[in-house]
Amino acid sequence: MLNFSKTKTLFIYLILVAISIFSVFNFVESTNIFTKKKINLGLDLQGGSYLLLEVDTKPMINRKIQSLVLPLKKKLKELNINYKDFTINKENIKFDVKKKDIKKFDQFFNQKDNNEINLFLNKYNTFELKHEYNNETVDISLTKQGIINLNTTAVDQSIEIVRRRIDETGTKEPSILKRGSNRILVELPGIKDPERIKELLGKTAQLSFRMVTDKLDSKDFGFENYKLKDTNENLAVSKRVILSGSNLVDAQPKFDSINNQPIVAFSLDRLGSKRFGRATSKNIGRRIAIVLDGEAISAPVIQDSITGGNGTITGNFTFQEATDLALLLRSGALPAPLSVVEERTVGPDLGKDSINSGIISLVVGFFLVIFFMIWRYRFFGIIANVALVSNLMMLVGLLTILEATLTLPGIAGIILTVGMAVDANVLIFERIKEELDKNLSNIQAFDLGFKRSIVTILDANITTLIASVILFIFGSGPVKGFAVTLSLGLLTTLFSAYFISRHLSSVLVFKKKESKIVL
Repeated sequence: MLNFSKTKTLFIYLILVAISIFSVFNFVESTNIFTKKKINLGLDLQGGSYLLLEVDTKPMINRKIQSLVLPLKKKLKELNINYKDFTINKENIKFDVKKKDIKKFDQFFNQKDNNEINLFLNKYNTFELKHEYNNETVDISLTKQGIINLNTTAVDQSIEIVRRRIDETGTKEPSILKRGSNRILVELPGIKDPERIKELLGKTAQLSFRMVTDKLDSKDFGFENYKLKDTNENLAVSKRVILSGSNLVDAQPKFDSINNQPIVAFSLDRLGSKRFGRATSKNIGRRIAIVLDGEAISAPVIQDSITGGNGTITGNFTFQEATDLALLLRSGALPAPLSVVEERTVGPDLGKDSINSGIISLVVGFFLVIFFMIWRYRFFGIIANVALVSNLMMLVGLLTILEATLTLPGIAGIILTVGMAVDANVLIFERIKEELDKNLSNIQAFDLGFKRSIVTILDANITTLIASVILFIFGSGPVKGFAVTLSLGLLTTLFSAYFISRHLSSVLVFKKKESKIVL
C-alpha cells in the first residue's frame, strides 16, 4: 500500500502539475486560445442584469387560427360542403353550414387517421381543435391540449432564439432557463448595456416582404394600412406575404457604396431566392414594402428582377441600428412577443464585496485548518496541508479548464471542499494512530491505516458526490454552481488523499522506520 514505483510517482505529480498550471491562467492576460481559459464570474460576483420575461402566446393562437383558413376552405370544397358567413376571430373560426352537411363535417373533423386539419390524436390521444354547433353555425377553436402544446412550443422556441441573440452580443456564460409555464429567466453576468439587451429581446423580428398597392386607405380584406417609418408616408400593403424572415440564411450590417449610409445586406435560401426572383420579375416598377414587427421600415421601387438571392434593407439606420437589425434577422424571429415582468441589476461594487467576503472566508478557514492540522498531527499535519493546497490548485485548474461560472454558492462549495479534504486526512491519521497503539511497526501501522480508512473515505465522498450530481441535474443557476464546485472538489479530494498524502507519508515513514512515530 505504501510502495510507490518511480513511474507511478512521476505519473501522479505530472497529473498534479498539468491540472494545477491552468489555475495560473486566471491571473494572466492572453489572447492565445489555450491560455486564455479562465473561470467566469457569475451574476452575484461580477454584477449584471437579471430579467424575467413572459411569453405572450395570444398572437400565436391568432396566427394558428389564421393558418387554418386556407386548408379548411380547401377541405370543405373537396367534400362539397357549402358554407357562408365565414368569419375569423382571434381565437376561433365561425361559419354556417346546412344541417344536411353537419354529419359529413363531423366525420372529417373527427377523423382518426391522416387528419390534415385536426392534429394530435396519435400523440396526445386527443385533438388539437374542437368544434361546437349553434344551430347551423360551426365554431372552431383550440382545445386545452392544443393551447398547452402551442404554449410549450412558443416558450421552447423563444428560449433558443433568446440564447442566439444574447450569444451574438458576446455575453459570456448567460443563464437562460424556463420558469413556470410561460416565463423565461435570463441572467447576464457583467453586461454593460442592459437596455440594448432588453431592446433586442423585446423585438419579435417578424420580417416580411409584401407588395404595395396604390389603393390608399383600402378597406379591402387583402390590404393593411402602414406608415413608412422615415417619412410617415401612408402605404396600403398587401396581406399576402411574398417572403418571410424564415427564408433568410444571413444578414450583415454594411455601408451603401453610393451614399455611404448603413444598410443591412441579406442572403436568401434556395426557396426564398426563387420566390423573390419570381415576385420581383413580375412587379418591376412597383414598390415592395419591408415590414418588421408591424412597421414598414422601407418601401423601395423594384428596378429589376432580383434572382441572385441577395438584397439590402435600407431605412436611414445608424450603424448600431443596422448591426442590431442584422443580429435579429440572423438569430430568427421570436414565435411570440416577450415582455419584461421583473428586472434587477447587480452592481459591480456589490459583486466585488461578495468576492471579497468569499475570499476572506476561504482564507480564514484555510489557515485555521492548516494551524489545527500542524498542532494536532505535527509533521503529518504538514503533509495533510500540502495535500490540501494541491487539492485546491487542482480544483481551480479543473474549473478553469471547464471555463465554469463561479458564483457565491460556488465559493461555498470550495470552502466545503476544504472541510471534506481535511476530514479525509483526519480519518486516515486517526486510523493510523489506532494501529500504532497496537505496537505495530511504523510501516505496518501506516499500511493498515490507509487500507482501512480508504473505504470509509470513498463511502463518504461518493454518497456526497451522488447528492451533488442530483443538485446539478435538477437545480439551476447558483445551485448548479455549488454542485459543480463540490463535485470537482470531491474528486480532487479523493486524488489528494489517496495519492499525494499517501506518497508523502510513505516517504516520511520509510525515513523513520527504525524510530517510533507518535501521532
